[in-house]
Amino acid sequence: MPLPLLALALAAFAIGTSEFVIVGLLPSVAADTDTSLAQAGLLVTGYALGVAIGAPPLAVLTSKASPYKALSGLMLLFIIGNVMCAVAPDYGWLMAGRIVASLTHGAFFGLGATVASELVAAHRRSAAIALMFSGLTLATVLGVPIGAWIGQHSGWRATFWAVSGLGVIALGALLSLIPRRLRLQTPSGGDGGWNILRRPRLLGALGLTALGFGGIFTTLTFLSPLLQEASGFTTPQVNGLLLLFGLGLTLGNVLGGWAADRWPVRSMFAILSTLAMVEVALYAGLRTPAAVIGCLLLWGMAAFATAPGLQSRVMVEASDAPALASTLNIAAFNLGNAGAAWLGTEALRAGLGLAKLPLISAALALAALGLLLWMEGHASKPRAEACGHKLD
Repeated sequence: MPLPLLALALAAFAIGTSEFVIVGLLPSVAADTDTSLAQAGLLVTGYALGVAIGAPPLAVLTSKASPYKALSGLMLLFIIGNVMCAVAPDYGWLMAGRIVASLTHGAFFGLGATVASELVAAHRRSAAIALMFSGLTLATVLGVPIGAWIGQHSGWRATFWAVSGLGVIALGALLSLIPRRLRLQTPSGGDGGWNILRRPRLLGALGLTALGFGGIFTTLTFLSPLLQEASGFTTPQVNGLLLLFGLGLTLGNVLGGWAADRWPVRSMFAILSTLAMVEVALYAGLRTPAAVIGCLLLWGMAAFATAPGLQSRVMVEASDAPALASTLNIAAFNLGNAGAAWLGTEALRAGLGLAKLPLISAALALAALGLLLWMEGHASKPRAEACGHKLD
């Protein structure tokens, strides 16, 4: 794997840490900014919406620049956003900093995935994308716990200063390692490539991302109270289980990239089927600690094993505008996350109970599997008819 991929992974580590570290800082942020815990929680929502809404337009704005300049500029914006958070005098300024930093997220991962795929041979593209995304998974295992520890001992502002420092290091790596002469294909037409949204198979691929990966957030959003109330784990034990889940994410990302390069369709069927089965097993084994531990590791592996294949799929469906398609897929990831979390909230309000949430996640994984079946059946029909076969 070429060295520029390491620069992309380092930047992904910084961005992932910035996104998730706020969760462990919410109580101190709420106290320091004189807001409620619920209002402080909107800092998570604001970031996710900033990714979903702001990323595609920003990707279009940077599409005419070289990847070297675009990625470096996005990382500079990331640093500015986190410095704004570190010096924020009030809640409004802190929210503004979160939104500024979030704009980097979607555009960077979208463009970065495209650059990663261009740096390697075609048969290794999913593995290259997985290597870049490994920075994001490692952020959940290392960056977030370390950032929370810094916040607990030196204040939440120190955490954002540390994340800003990570951004500076990542910017240096990008400036040193990304090839200055690298150019990506420019979308044809005068609409910046937005006509790709007229393609049913691309829309299907984006829907597959929202359902296949986003569905885990129905359960993941409430995983801590679920493990404590339904399984009887203590708070320190839950923290250890979250690290185990993060380890599963990291392993699944690598395995998913490897499998997607070799069997792009069959591996996706297998991964989505496994994801649904593990979520059902988690529901069935909630009262058995050993079963929960095993399910969390497998759940993390199955969940993030989908990511490289899903990212590669949208880039194949829009090969004439891969950077925009890739960015739209990152937006789909975040919209799926937000929608699945909302679905979990509504289920609890309806009195369904925490223990039933894994079944909803499993249903969403099965819905993604059904969408994949439809997409592949629709794709095979023209090929079969061209060979003189009739499909029922």
